[in-house]
Order: sequence, then structure tokens, then C-alpha cells
Amino acid sequence: MDEVTEAVEKAKKDWEETYGKTLDYIKAIEDYGKSSYQKDSLPRLNGLAQDGLALLSSLQFNLDLLAPQLPTDEDIQSANNTLESWKNQIQSLRSSLRNANLQAKANMRKAAKEERELLLGAGEESTIRRRNLQTKAGMTSAAENITESLRRSRQLMVQEVERNTTMLLTNEESTGVLKKAESEYKGHRSLLMRTRNLLSTMQRQDVLDRIILIVGFVLFSCAVLYVVSKRIGLLKLQRTVTAAIKAGMAGQANIGQNAAEDGINLGPIHDNAIPRVEVPLEQHMHDEL
Repeated sequence: MDEVTEAVEKAKKDWEETYGKTLDYIKAIEDYGKSSYQKDSLPRLNGLAQDGLALLSSLQFNLDLLAPQLPTDEDIQSANNTLESWKNQIQSLRSSLRNANLQAKANMRKAAKEERELLLGAGEESTIRRRNLQTKAGMTSAAENITESLRRSRQLMVQEVERNTTMLLTNEESTGVLKKAESEYKGHRSLLMRTRNLLSTMQRQDVLDRIILIVGFVLFSCAVLYVVSKRIGLLKLQRTVTAAIKAGMAGQANIGQNAAEDGINLGPIHDNAIPRVEVPLEQHMHDEL
């Protein structure tokens, strides 16, 4: 059984108990004035009956709030039927209370008439009756004053309890708002920490990227300088070889001319012959490009 169903059952139980007590108060009001001794005064009985009707109305209101929250449609329909029955019963109690007050007034008028008849009579019985009536009137007045004072005290206590309840509800709402704000603050704090860590990581990555770019640029520059230096060395070697070839061809021409003048046959000389040029072994000729 869930909490809503338990609350509905408790409201029904309280209704039955309060309804029975209110009926007893209305019955006492209806019988008021029939006997010479009355346990409670008529205003007190009316106050108790009014309190019972107010409590019944409060229970009806609570059931009206709880009915739509019941788990099944059958329970909701049953609660609505109960509400309709309670409404009719409250109206019946109010009508019975009015009729009971009318009956009490009639009883009091009848008792007063009988008292007047006895008071107007002569004899010792009439004197004793008058004294008892005066004493009873004084006691009744004092009891009514005390009852009224108690009712005012009760009303003040009820108001104080309601005020304290309102303050407690307000404090609970404020506590809930503060807890919610605290949880949101913690969430933002963790988000800020993650953002700070991410920024630190990005800064480190930026520094690392710059170092990589600088190192890469330096390596690239070294490679370019190395290639350029190698290319310049090859050009110098090529010029040296070309100059040696030209010098060899010029020397052969001079030797042939001198041999012809001296009558020496040197055999055929090929113009396209390439002289042998000794290149140092430690200098390897290859194209770096």
C-alpha cells in the first residue's frame, strides 16, 4: 500500500470518529434544557459541534486533494463517491445543528416558564428554588467565562501553531534552494577545473608545436645548406676537369707540331680522346641531387 492510499484510509478513519463525536454534541444540544443539571453549557456544546464540522470539512478537503493521486481508476471513483457522501453528511449535520439549537431554545423557554411558575409560588420550596437558581446562574456565568477564555487561548495556540508550521515550510524551502545552489556551484567548480586543465594542456601543446616547428625549420635549413654546398663542390670539380681536358688537347697539338718539324711519326692522334685525369681516391664523384 502506497502513501496516498494510507493517507486516504487514515482520513476515512478520522472522519468516522469525528462524525460520531459531532453527532453526540448535536444530540446534547437538542436535549439541552430538559433537565435541571447540565454538564456543559450551550455555547460550549455549540463550539464543540462547530469544531467538529470544521474538522470534517478539512478531512473532506484533504480527500479531495488525495483522490486524483490514487493508483487505479476504481480507487479514484470510490474516493469521489465518498466525497459526495461526506458532502451530504456535512450538510445534514449543519441542518441538524440548527434544528438542535431551535429545540434547545424551546426547551430553555419551557424550563424558564416552569421556573417562573415555581418562583411565583409561595412557601419554603419556592425560596429554596430561588436560592438554587441564583447559585446555578452564577456558576453557569463563571463556567461560560472560563470556557470563552479557553476558547480564545485555543484559538491563539492554533494560530501560533499555523505560524510555526508556515515558518518551518519556509525554512525547508530555503534549505532546498540552498542545497540546489550548492550542487550547482559544485558542478560549475568541476567544470572550471576541467576547463583550466584543458587550457594548460593546450598551452603545453602550443609550446611543443612551436619547438617542433623550430627544430624542423633548422633541420630543413641544414639539409638545404648541405645540398647547396655539395652542388657547389661538384661545379668546381667539373670546371677543373674541363680545364684539364682543354689543357691536354692543347699539349697534344704542340707535340704533333714539334714532331712533324723533327721528322718523327707519332701515329694518328684522335681529337676526341679524353686525357686521363687522376682524381684523388678520397673524393667520390656522385650527384647529391
